[in-house]
Amino acid sequence: MGRLVIVSNRVPDPRERDQPAGGLAVALADALRDEESSLWFGWSGQQVDFEGDPEVAVDSHHKVTYATIPLTPAQHRGYYQRFSNGILWPLCHYRLGLMNYTKSDWESYQDVNTMFARALLPLLEPGDTIWVQDYHLFPLAQMLRDLGVTSPIGFFLHIPFPPWSLFRALPPADALLRDMVAYDLIGVQTDEDAENLKECLRIEGLDEGVSRVMACPIGIDPVKFGEEARAAWDGEEVARLRDSMHAEPLIIGVDRLDYSKGLEERFLGYERLLTRYPEHRGHVTYLQVAPVSRGEVEEYRLLRRQLDETIGRINGAFAEFDWTPIRYLTRPVPRTVLAGFYRLADVALVTPLRDGMNLVAKEYIAAQDPENPGALVLSHLAGAAPELTEALLVNPHDADAIADALHQALTMDKAARKRRWKLLDAEVRSTTAGTWSRDFLTALHDAGKAKTA
Repeated sequence: MGRLVIVSNRVPDPRERDQPAGGLAVALADALRDEESSLWFGWSGQQVDFEGDPEVAVDSHHKVTYATIPLTPAQHRGYYQRFSNGILWPLCHYRLGLMNYTKSDWESYQDVNTMFARALLPLLEPGDTIWVQDYHLFPLAQMLRDLGVTSPIGFFLHIPFPPWSLFRALPPADALLRDMVAYDLIGVQTDEDAENLKECLRIEGLDEGVSRVMACPIGIDPVKFGEEARAAWDGEEVARLRDSMHAEPLIIGVDRLDYSKGLEERFLGYERLLTRYPEHRGHVTYLQVAPVSRGEVEEYRLLRRQLDETIGRINGAFAEFDWTPIRYLTRPVPRTVLAGFYRLADVALVTPLRDGMNLVAKEYIAAQDPENPGALVLSHLAGAAPELTEALLVNPHDADAIADALHQALTMDKAARKRRWKLLDAEVRSTTAGTWSRDFLTALHDAGKAKTA
């Protein structure tokens, strides 16, 4: 077989390539390890003004060739900020009220996808298999086909896909769906996402694309992550956190600062815990790690201000001179350190309003001490919920349900925690980053063979 060519909006920074931090980068790193040689193409993260097509920067690292291009500030604004993250992101997370569509942003989105295709074309070799990642690049296969590329091209959507009743609110919905049929295989996270996409394709009369949709849930490398958690246990950061807890329980949440993560609702659920179950006051701490993302987007600035106010109000109402109910970090924590924090935490609170998968839930399970595991409180609207049925599943909009689940998690005896964790751990070990990439690429190769037969 030829090379695996991965295309994503961003290509990891060289300093992150051995230990990438993001969930997508971690999962794809596992896929790349299985390949004899591969190419990873996408945006460098740089914004510079240029005319015509951008210059491609190429850098090899182990068996992987990294090829990157910059964006102009105008392209970054129209394609990335406004259309990808200002329209597609809220649409796919069922938040139509946050969409702000303009035709010029749609045109910028198309233009950048065309530019990606033109820049990638000279780098392709006979026998390559192309795997495109995520919502920024819905139209890329069609752009490549227009340039004469006949290689197998697969696509994976890492965020949810909404039903037709929502997706139809996007003015160019029909054009995006037509472009997607140019892929030989389209992967999504859950059966619900697959049915939603199939429904959209059928309604648009694109029946040939329905059979190309595949639910293929993503996972982590649980063995490696468990090793990182054990190694971090004796590290300085975990020791400092452990000492600061004074042998009291710790609840942890780890999310990008994003409105899809349900952070405001989560804080209100924790507040309800302290109100309805006062025995936990002064005896439990909630650590929320929420690195700022897309800080240039107005909705995210407003969200940060709202969260700051909510946390301030809760801490002001319940704090004692020697106890703060919520500890809140808006800067990144290294993944290897987080692994140790997960192992230390008695409860993980993972309650997105809507999520494609949510690998934090799986990382928390992988990090646990089998002899004394913690408990997972998980939104039933997370893509991970159908797999992790032994978690304490909650509706993230219900503060009382979150409070009850937290109380149950904090008071659950060790035997019950171990029983739940063993079942969760078996699930996390059965669907990994490795099985995800192998299952998808095997199906893509089969689709490519069927097309040429």
